[in-house]
Amino acid sequence: MVGELLGDRYELEELVGSGGMSSVYRAHDRLLDRKVALKILHEHYGVDEASVERFRREARAVASVSHPNVVTVIDRGEQDGRQFIVFEYVEGENLKRLVERQGPLPVDQALELVLQIARGLSFAHREGLVHRDVKPQNVLLDGNGTAKVTDFGIARSLDVHHGMTQTGTVLGTSDYIAPEQAQGQSVDEQSDVYSLGVVLYELLTGKVPFSGENFVAVAMRHINEPPPLVRAVRPDVPPRVDAAIERAMAKRPADRFPTMTAFGAELEACLSDLRTGTEWTQVIPPATAPTRHRSRRISPWPLIALVVAVLVIGAVIGVLVLRNHGFTTGGGGGGGGGGGGGATSGTPHVTAVAANDPYGTNGEHDAQVGLATDGDLATAWTTEHYKTAPGLGKPGVGLVLDSGSSRVHQLTISTTMPGFVAQIKGGDSTTSFPADVSASQTVQDGTTFAISGRQYRYYEIWITRLGDGFDQAAINEVKAS
Repeated sequence: MVGELLGDRYELEELVGSGGMSSVYRAHDRLLDRKVALKILHEHYGVDEASVERFRREARAVASVSHPNVVTVIDRGEQDGRQFIVFEYVEGENLKRLVERQGPLPVDQALELVLQIARGLSFAHREGLVHRDVKPQNVLLDGNGTAKVTDFGIARSLDVHHGMTQTGTVLGTSDYIAPEQAQGQSVDEQSDVYSLGVVLYELLTGKVPFSGENFVAVAMRHINEPPPLVRAVRPDVPPRVDAAIERAMAKRPADRFPTMTAFGAELEACLSDLRTGTEWTQVIPPATAPTRHRSRRISPWPLIALVVAVLVIGAVIGVLVLRNHGFTTGGGGGGGGGGGGGATSGTPHVTAVAANDPYGTNGEHDAQVGLATDGDLATAWTTEHYKTAPGLGKPGVGLVLDSGSSRVHQLTISTTMPGFVAQIKGGDSTTSFPADVSASQTVQDGTTFAISGRQYRYYEIWITRLGDGFDQAAINEVKAS
């Protein structure tokens, strides 16, 4: 909580970010009278030894990386069972927010920033550390325009005696994930090269190269589709820069730059060409150059098999839920029915479309609502801060979901601020929810609400109480089934 003192030294001043496993606070170091950043492992992960060890490993790994383009680890500690890491505090915004605010960057600025990132990652690689989650959100910009890589939370050692990185585990952010990483295969520094190529594409175009409705859809595009050409979107980008991005994003690691250092050297050459007015310098091709029209498609079957298994399990659960609520699956060959006919079969999907604060300002961080269904557990819609916590000082606030034509039987909520109390309400508009369609529950990470009664197009997650220790509630992701 804000105002708390950790390690008899670090006074928490403000929550500045929250992710899947931890929250980050700005804090005051009383001993050295300076600002620092504290990453605190979420309390419910503190009892999971694997999560605690992963958190400790991050501190140990990044502490060995001292570079001007990597956020410095200052200290690590534990208090009352809570693990925390202390970093240098970077006063500024992250690279994602810069692009969202400014749009596509000037070519020279984009190259300069990505070159700085490449230098920091190259140093980390030489220290035996691969990041595995390179994305604009994990790059902080200080007041001097210096880029600093942060959040090595899913990093792994490159030491072969430690098994490289664990195969069969898919971690990372789908918009920037390398094909081999999306398939749960071993990763190395060339996986970071791929992700940094995606970052440069986004800085130059203002959007990621592959989009989709969910993690799997985007990951499959990274696995199978050739990278789009930057110049098709932005013709003023020099051909050499376009070629460098294409090589960095090659499907096979062997077709990419062999090291992050090599990618950085090419970026530096591109920047030099741009500043001296040289229009084109031939990029030295990889030893086995990829062919855009005859590239080998990496097999999607491992990922497809995983998805099919998940869908089968979900179908079984769905049948059990339907039976528990008095529905039957037989008879009639799918003829017409009453009350909300027109609902489609298949996997249901909900989209967060509005926040609802009828007893306050009629707004509740409305600009964030899309983060609750964007497929990224690292982002979240949050309520406003309430000084009356854990009470709200009013009956409640809500997040409105649009189910389209889907039939929704369950809603599952992921949150990094557990303990808040909520229930699901149903209605036929985004402003009126006359029906209580679920029981009230205390929401933990992964809590599922069973929907009863008739089907509605719109559902509202109606929050009536905050979790102990929090002055707001967060919904990182909502999934329908």
